[in-house]
Amino acid sequence: MKIVIIDYGAGNIQSIKFAIKRLGYEADLSSDAEEIRNADKVIFPGVGEAGSAMRMLRSTGLDKVIPTLKHPVLGICLGMQLMCNYSEEGDTKGLGIFDADVKRFDNSVKVPQIGWNQITNLDSHLFDHVENGEYVYLVHSYYVPECADEIARTEYGVNYSTALHRGNFYGVQFHPEKSSKTGEQILKNFLKLELRTKSDEV
Repeated sequence: MKIVIIDYGAGNIQSIKFAIKRLGYEADLSSDAEEIRNADKVIFPGVGEAGSAMRMLRSTGLDKVIPTLKHPVLGICLGMQLMCNYSEEGDTKGLGIFDADVKRFDNSVKVPQIGWNQITNLDSHLFDHVENGEYVYLVHSYYVPECADEIARTEYGVNYSTALHRGNFYGVQFHPEKSSKTGEQILKNFLKLELRTKSDEV
């Protein structure tokens, strides 16, 4: 199986690569469009600020490549947010894969949210063998409000969509590579995914 982690200068790529290696697989880092298109699984990481990350994607043409991918794609943290329509962070237009906008937490909660929180309302094969209410690790100031593409939910001042799915695209707000056995199981499930539509997941 060919696994590619998109390399566009915004992501803690090495920790994801090590997490995949612990599962018995090797992952290649690449910004090459053809190599990304020919992968069996693609991981789209992201750490940093949405506006600058999108500028990096546009400068390499990857903003045009990612939405056309046909194999399972997993966006992590900022990667998931960039797959949405729009982010309040930097007034940024996203890739438009998920029909959702990204908003900033208000001042009623400590921002950023850093640490462990629960995922509930699990509704995808991405969460096979993961119990409702398991804890995952998050670091973020922006979130996706509950939406039709939601496959997991977290509460932090508000209920928000902590994981999304549409077609062959998946996104998680948390960091599976830092989420202990739960995150390891989610990565394992992603690597086992076949192409599924949202209706197939029901």
